[in-house]
Amino acid sequence: MQRTRAAVEVVNLGRVSYAEALRVQRSYVKRHSDFREKRLNALLVCEHPPVYTVGIRQAPYPPDEERRLTLLGAEFFRTNRGGLITFHGPGQLVCYPVLDLACFRKSVRWYVCELERTVIKLCGKFGIKASTSPDTGVWVGDNKICAIGIHCGRYITSHGLALNCNTDMEWFKNIVPCGIVGKGVTSLSLELGRTVTTDETVPYLLDSFREQFDCDLWGGE
Repeated sequence: MQRTRAAVEVVNLGRVSYAEALRVQRSYVKRHSDFREKRLNALLVCEHPPVYTVGIRQAPYPPDEERRLTLLGAEFFRTNRGGLITFHGPGQLVCYPVLDLACFRKSVRWYVCELERTVIKLCGKFGIKASTSPDTGVWVGDNKICAIGIHCGRYITSHGLALNCNTDMEWFKNIVPCGIVGKGVTSLSLELGRTVTTDETVPYLLDSFREQFDCDLWGGE
């Protein structure tokens, strides 16, 4: 039996604090429990002011490390997503899909792979050859261009992906991104040798998401 093509609302939050983005995500997750029959899927897109976030594996990041990073001028948050430490900031396109996987496929592994394929497809539209590796995320050679860290409870997703567009890469030098030693980071701008803004990238992300997840997108104003 062929599934009904899912509808996903696009919500552009603009530049928003990480705390506010968490609040918005929780409100959209709550919609799924309050109105379960309506399948209120959403794609939240935004940028953040400088912030370091860690996932559920928080042991390597004691209070002293948190203080060191906040003294650099960034915020610091401990979250319930998967993965280790990463950076979010201006010039990075962040996407938080809040989806009921019952509308797609009830598999967290499948979902993460689809997010990776979405970004690989997006990079291809820019003429960049990207790929996956044994480490989660999307890579150009040995340099990560997009970090992925999600949470999924009762097949409702939150958190998501962070794609470097014209991010200030100096922020990454203060950490071991995603806890992966010996690998670097890159951006669309570095790969193309020109400035690629988040505003330029959003339509490519939405097209790639629509194609990869075989869904209809609406909203986004």
